[in-house]
Formats: sequence, C-alpha cells, structure tokens
Amino acid sequence: MTAENQRTPNQTRSRISLLLVAAMFLGSFGVAALLFFGGWKPTSTRNIGEMLSPYPDLRDVALVRADGQPWAWTPADRHWHILVAPPADCGEPCGQLLNALHRVWYSEGRHAEKLKVLWFGELPAGAPEFSGLVPMQPSAALQGKLPDQARADALPVYLADSNGYLVLRYAPGFDPSGLRKDLGRVLK
Repeated sequence: MTAENQRTPNQTRSRISLLLVAAMFLGSFGVAALLFFGGWKPTSTRNIGEMLSPYPDLRDVALVRADGQPWAWTPADRHWHILVAPPADCGEPCGQLLNALHRVWYSEGRHAEKLKVLWFGELPAGAPEFSGLVPMQPSAALQGKLPDQARADALPVYLADSNGYLVLRYAPGFDPSGLRKDLGRVLK
C-alpha cells in the first residue's frame, strides 16, 4: 500500500462529518423544494375568503354615494373596501349582516380607519352608524360586475382593494371572523 491510499481515522471521520453536514443541508433543501413545487402551502398563508380570478375591475363603474356625491377609488389612501350590494327590502338578514360588519370594522382597532364598508342600497332599520360605513346608491353596472347576485336569504360580501379591484368573495352565511382574519393580513 502506498501512503496515498492509506487514510488515517481522523481523515475518514472528517470526511464522514462533512458528508453528513452536506446531506442534512441538501436533504432539508430537497424536502422544502418538494413541498413547494408540490403545491403545499402552510395554512397561515391561505385566505379565508374565495380569491377571485381574474379580479373584476370596478374602476370604470360610476359609483355614487347615497348623498349624490361621486365615489372615486383613491389608491394613495391604501384603504380596503368591504362591498355589500343587498336586494331591495332585505329586512332582518341585512340588519344582521351590517351589525356583523360593524363588529368586524370595530375589531380592527387603529387600522379601522383604513377600512370602508360600502353599502349599496337602503340601510336597514336600526343600522349602526360608524365612520367606516359609506352608504351608496344601488348600481346596476356594479351588479353586472359582481360574480353572483344577492338575495335576501343569500348575501355575499366582497373585499376590494384601494385600486378598485374585487379581490375576495365571502359566500352567503360566511363567518365574520374569517373576514377579520383576512383583513388582519392586509390592513397594516
């Protein structure tokens, strides 16, 4: 045997240690790559509401406040908007929904100023008044852009960004805490 072929136990141990470190690094990288490319995402990054694709663009719809003033999307303000377009004569379901939206708005604390609730139609009797509520006139053009039509027994809610794009849809009967969780991710 030549001196080159003989390895001391320290050299062998060092090489095995190096291979173990490389295997641990590359193994964890491989597992992460497999999960990522396999489509797995942790639950904390998922939205509760249904992501709309493509995002309906509301910028070309002429929206008017209930007092007759035009509504303009203001991207610089970075406000998020909850949109509700209830049918006429909605009654008690609309009152319950507006109370739930008021609680969601209130729960945002100091970030509530960045959230507007756009209510398209007549406010229900006994509706709570809060600074984030913006009563709007009903709009047929807006109804045409929404993915589904509201009924008294089925009131969907939408979340729009400050640019005027509908981003999320909350199905009728949704849990308001899910809307609050989604807002917690975007209102910062």
